[in-house]
Amino acid sequence: FRGVRAGVADYANRLGIPTLNGAVLFDERYVGNPLVFCGTVGLIPTGMSQIRQQEPGDLVVLVGGRTGRDGIHGVTFASADLTRESESVSASSVQIGNPIMEKKVIDVLMKARDLGLYRRITDCGGGGLSSAVGEMAAKTGARVYLERVPLKYSGLSYREIWLSESQERMVLAVPQGSIEQLTALFRSRDVEATVIGEFTGDRRLQLFYDGNPVGDLDMEFLHGGLPQIEREAVWEAPRFSEPDFSQPSDLRKDLLQILGSWNVCSKEWVIRQYDHEVQGGSVLKPLVGTGNDGPSDAAMIRPVLDSDMGIIISNGINPKYGDIDPYWMAASAIDESLRQIVAVGGNLRKVALLDNFCWGNPEKPDRLGGLVRAAQACYDMAVRYETPFISGKDSLYNEYETENDSICIPPTLLISAVSVISNVNRAISMDCKQEGDLIYIVGTTWNELGGSHYYSIHGYIGNNVPKVNPGRGKQLMDALSVAVEDGLVKACHDCSEGGIAVAAAEMAFAGGLGVEICLREVPLGEPISRDDFALFSESNTRFLVEVAPEHKTEFENMMTGVDFAAIGRVTNEQSLDVYGISGKRVLWASLAELKEAWQKPLRW
Repeated sequence: FRGVRAGVADYANRLGIPTLNGAVLFDERYVGNPLVFCGTVGLIPTGMSQIRQQEPGDLVVLVGGRTGRDGIHGVTFASADLTRESESVSASSVQIGNPIMEKKVIDVLMKARDLGLYRRITDCGGGGLSSAVGEMAAKTGARVYLERVPLKYSGLSYREIWLSESQERMVLAVPQGSIEQLTALFRSRDVEATVIGEFTGDRRLQLFYDGNPVGDLDMEFLHGGLPQIEREAVWEAPRFSEPDFSQPSDLRKDLLQILGSWNVCSKEWVIRQYDHEVQGGSVLKPLVGTGNDGPSDAAMIRPVLDSDMGIIISNGINPKYGDIDPYWMAASAIDESLRQIVAVGGNLRKVALLDNFCWGNPEKPDRLGGLVRAAQACYDMAVRYETPFISGKDSLYNEYETENDSICIPPTLLISAVSVISNVNRAISMDCKQEGDLIYIVGTTWNELGGSHYYSIHGYIGNNVPKVNPGRGKQLMDALSVAVEDGLVKACHDCSEGGIAVAAAEMAFAGGLGVEICLREVPLGEPISRDDFALFSESNTRFLVEVAPEHKTEFENMMTGVDFAAIGRVTNEQSLDVYGISGKRVLWASLAELKEAWQKPLRW
């Protein structure tokens, strides 16, 4: 964990790119295969959004870092189960990054782009030059002279040069008439640019080393010559023991325990070591509130400082739901990422999604069955919410083989959402703003505690996993986003892990103001007689919203057609007060103890 934190900070901070949004999750099943997801958002000039095709005679130019043995068979290593010997046997499969070189490469590439010095570009990712050139030359063909590739050190074979996944390298298709200007530009920025071949028109991939042919493949065979792999996928819904315990007499203790659990507690120790202010465009940062230490729902950045337009970035992830049903895990992750966009002032009209699947061995039918269900949910939710998937990535075979057993990661899907907001001045944060304001809940609460934190602290998993109704969800989020755009909402926080209880506690201690709520007013989708179930249910598509009393009527009119209710108010009592379904107070906790429980676990 410390190593992951250090790696992200070391690379991103040196690049001068703000680290604005993220999550940290813990599960014992990640011990053999820890996962790290990283993503970026950038801007491109108008008119450059279409992929251009290189022409026969264009030069294959390798730019950036030199090639070494690090990263050879990195994708092969990532597509196999790990064992006790993996660290020593496969250490060279891990790339060694150089953020200073990356920064130099990025800067000079943008200058070359603006000058129109290349037709096409791709990075050397998985497979190194083999995939970069192989993919770029699919429609034309290419000849590559591997002895020309700049090396970190001598002794690499042509096979190692071709497959190395050393970082900070890009491949360009450069017209012959532009090569002198391009190489001069790169020299002036102290970045290497080397012609290693040319694109042809014969649709063959030909490799040479010191004048000798070492590879010759037909592009049609390379890209379409292998038959589609067929695998068996089986899905059988697991049945866990249904929780059987009485409502605790002290719900305060349960709330404090959930706030202090590893997957809910503050990640401030991590966040403070990342630069989220560089470039000066951060509008909503990872931590918000009066003390800048409350959990922001999403990040917002103003990439062009003289414009009011902004970008919103959010994420949704909850592997616990996948233990019950990966379909609803995926649906919930999508719903969560969209809720967070709306919660900070965005809307669903300009949202794009990205998926990152991390799964076990797909050759095992039960693992693949769960993956199929998750993928189906992605399709269903994207269509119903009208939010397209524009990119994604997968990492399979995340299993660790011991002498007697196999440790498989939980089914894990990260959904990232990106949106555009026309005016960053409409951004809202999740912290309570003013005593006397009304607290509304928007959305319906069901008896959905399967995979919840509340069941977890009592030793159960359960079966009633939170589900998603995308038709009603879209209607609700559209209505709420209009209310936010009209300035009727002062604070908004989505209900996720820990349900209403955690959302209310976080809003209160982030704003330094008390909150009083009554569960009797919460809109229910089914009869719920227990206060703890209503308080800690993790049903999707729900928000806690702060509205000034003078905007009460206008806000309620805008919410016509969706489930909502005024359930409480903001106070100056420095406490969270919860009144149950019967009207009796069932929870009281001071803001100080709530915040301490939330911050203490990772106060390293």
